[in-house]
Amino acid sequence: VTDGGEDVSEDEENEFYDAIDEPAFPTTVEIPGPRKHRRTPSGTSGLSLGSNEGIGVGDHEMPSSDEDMQESRVEATVVAVQSSQGADAKNQINHHAIRRSNTGHMRRDRIPEKPNISLDLWSIIKNCIGKELSRIPMPVNVNEPLSMLQRVAEDYEYSHILDSASVCADTCEELAHVAAFTISCYGNTNNRATKPFNPLLGETFECDRWDELGWRFFAEQVSHHPPAAASHCKGKDWTSWVDMTITSKFRGKYLQLFPKGTTHITFENSGSHYTYQKVMVTVHNIIVGKLWVDLSGETEIYNHTTKETCRLVFKPSTYFARDTPRKVTGVVVDASGAARYIVSGTWDRKVEIAKVLKERVDKSGKGKPVYETGPPQLVWQRTIPPAFSEKMYNMTELAFTLNELEPGISPTDSRFRPDQRLMENGHWTEANQEKLRLEEKQRAKRRKKEAEGTDSGAGPETYRPNWFERRLDPFTNTVAYYFTDEYWKCKQSKDWERCPDIFNLR
Repeated sequence: VTDGGEDVSEDEENEFYDAIDEPAFPTTVEIPGPRKHRRTPSGTSGLSLGSNEGIGVGDHEMPSSDEDMQESRVEATVVAVQSSQGADAKNQINHHAIRRSNTGHMRRDRIPEKPNISLDLWSIIKNCIGKELSRIPMPVNVNEPLSMLQRVAEDYEYSHILDSASVCADTCEELAHVAAFTISCYGNTNNRATKPFNPLLGETFECDRWDELGWRFFAEQVSHHPPAAASHCKGKDWTSWVDMTITSKFRGKYLQLFPKGTTHITFENSGSHYTYQKVMVTVHNIIVGKLWVDLSGETEIYNHTTKETCRLVFKPSTYFARDTPRKVTGVVVDASGAARYIVSGTWDRKVEIAKVLKERVDKSGKGKPVYETGPPQLVWQRTIPPAFSEKMYNMTELAFTLNELEPGISPTDSRFRPDQRLMENGHWTEANQEKLRLEEKQRAKRRKKEAEGTDSGAGPETYRPNWFERRLDPFTNTVAYYFTDEYWKCKQSKDWERCPDIFNLR
């Protein structure tokens, strides 16, 4: 986890739910702000960006009587079941494929269980208050045996959403799928409160799932302070890349994480180029209680090719709101400003999209738009990890495979990191010793460069990545990292001459 000291206007007194069991996903969804739901003569739905009342999605309105309510629930359930069956089949296919690698062997489906080792958390917290967390040595006891580079690769667990987006004839429908993919990247966040290893400068990670899932991923740690990683993922009909750093604020009761960086997604068929940024993550019950994670904020997904947008709203879970916990909603708007699709769901369960058939103004006098929609389409549904994963850092089936050694990978790959491997195997004392050795080695190297006047802290201005190049991003007008594609060529020729020895030299 990385940190910062950035001022963010956030209500210090906001209260949040304690950790709760996952609820059954409701057959109605809500759009932020006041809303109404009315029966329409065409049998379509009426969605209004308005009150705290629930609204139906599809061919059903909120009934006024108990009898109507029962009938509507039955009908809505049929729609949901029909949609979820298709998603479940897709997920089963994907996760069956995950089990077999491109070399033909079966990938592992579990890791060693997490040891029951106590931790003096208060002594760590005392050292954190008022300081930049990325500069404080943290024991592996608060980690999981994966690096941040490997966690970034998990964003593509539901890459089939991008595959579906790539064949959409309508770019607004394509954008709605991209919005669903954006939400799916947080699918396992609620159960993963552990901290990934902060990669060493020059550390890399590759995840080649081309034969299994249709994509291959590569990432490199390109800055030490502030910690920053650049990544690139190529699918069969789409490409995604991002360079990201994370700043943080420790507020005593909770920790706030602020991802910084722009995610790009392009599609070959439509020529669309999308950009968006991730939202704030809050880890609750740092001192007392069970750790749990919440998301909040807004992000805009923008199609630079067609000028279409989708503003997603992640609503924080609070004691006083009647909204569904972990709710996300959004509206896809075309270049003329007309609403085209409604996106709704929760970031830990599933997401549906519905095509807007008609838009009108709420006649109640509030001036809020009311959307009549067609039936909902289930675009994403989270695959629940196996029950035993609770003893294995709540990892998913994809996450189980990420630290498995493979032949031919770079010597700087995260899977060769000794402290991370020791931790995975349950040797936490040795892992802490090795972690301190590696961090001190990195600090000594930086001090030497500073003394020689060749480095001012191994930051982005002085460190030259091995597999990415820095240049101006014309879409954001900022300096960004672009993948050179040389990594896969060097892997094919087994040429790792440019790779620094960041793990083994003492």
